[in-house]
Amino acid sequence: MTETSKQTQMRPGIWGTVNERYPGSMITKHDYVPLAPLQKPLSESRLTFVSSAGVQPVGTLPFDTVHPIGDYTYRQVPSNLKPDDLEIHQLKYPTVGANEDLNVIFPIERLQELADDGVIGGLTDNFFSFIGYNMDPDMLEEKLAEAIADAVVKDHADIALLCPA
Repeated sequence: MTETSKQTQMRPGIWGTVNERYPGSMITKHDYVPLAPLQKPLSESRLTFVSSAGVQPVGTLPFDTVHPIGDYTYRQVPSNLKPDDLEIHQLKYPTVGANEDLNVIFPIERLQELADDGVIGGLTDNFFSFIGYNMDPDMLEEKLAEAIADAVVKDHADIALLCPA
């Protein structure tokens, strides 16, 4: 490896710091769950989208972005909406680019195009969004993740695309 191609970690020790500050929050090797194989071709599969971007329909109850341990709720985002119908309630990442083109963080139009072009079989009625700032991993798993998983199943998704903000 040449000096110019050598990759270095920008913040050495960051994962140790995260583990120290938030014990139990890091995924370990024994937590690994393999991806589920597709049960039918992609072109016949209904896709849902799950994001921690804090995107939600305009006029819906905002996420609690200032609670010290986070907001463990999610919002349904109808998959037929356009970016102008959506807004971001999130303080923990810079939203300048996303406000210019929501698709950079919540690719709703790109997914609609994939469905229209037949690349995927279709979209579920709803996508799901929450804010990623949640400091209680047990509550994240037991409340938020379980609630979203139930909603994804009820929406008859064959595929779930997960995207962190």
